[in-house]
Amino acid sequence: MTVPMFAQIKQMILDHIHAGDWQEHMKVPSENQLAQRFHCSRMTARRALTELVDGGVLERSQGAGTFVASLKSQSSLLSIRNIADEIKERGHGYSVKVLTLETMPALAPIAIALGIEPASPIFHSILLHCEQDLPLQLEERFVNPALAPEYLSQDFNQQTPHEYLCRVAPLTEARHTIEAVAASAALREHLLLKEGEACLQIIRRTWSQQGVVSFARLVHPGSRFRLGGHLTFR
Repeated sequence: MTVPMFAQIKQMILDHIHAGDWQEHMKVPSENQLAQRFHCSRMTARRALTELVDGGVLERSQGAGTFVASLKSQSSLLSIRNIADEIKERGHGYSVKVLTLETMPALAPIAIALGIEPASPIFHSILLHCEQDLPLQLEERFVNPALAPEYLSQDFNQQTPHEYLCRVAPLTEARHTIEAVAASAALREHLLLKEGEACLQIIRRTWSQQGVVSFARLVHPGSRFRLGGHLTFR
């Protein structure tokens, strides 16, 4: 399968950064320079740079150009933990129900999040993680098959998607947003929620050195879950 030109440009930039050729705060080639180098349109070069800026790999300075982002800006303030480990550390029983495991064509928003072409085949899973047999998290995840080709054949009663993906495509970066959301009828049924009970939703993208590995929506009952963290400033 032919790799899209914008993806080739992104990979070239990432290769230079990972090899240490381009250090943080170093200016990268402009859209015009990349378009000339790869014999493509400025729009294609702009897409490559924009996706790397959105991913926190690069940063733009108005009128000055595009630069390699500070390494600190690429690390999450909150640790990415395995929900099974969190539950077991509390001395409680962990269990999971696999609701969906399938291959599907990537809708445009998911394709953009994964950095692939729309309608490309992707892996889709929905799991319900439980603590003491009570639902604690509904995990809907979209996975890039190129980086985790055996995803659908895994037994998620033995290891969580997080554990498997960290093993086959080690995590180098994560970006997430957190917000309170109203529960739909389907969410209320899965999470055993009362009418009007709010949920805490985490939208998360994770990267390995090869690109975006997965895009996930994690929904928790507001009455049974809280999110905290400890930060150390240097």
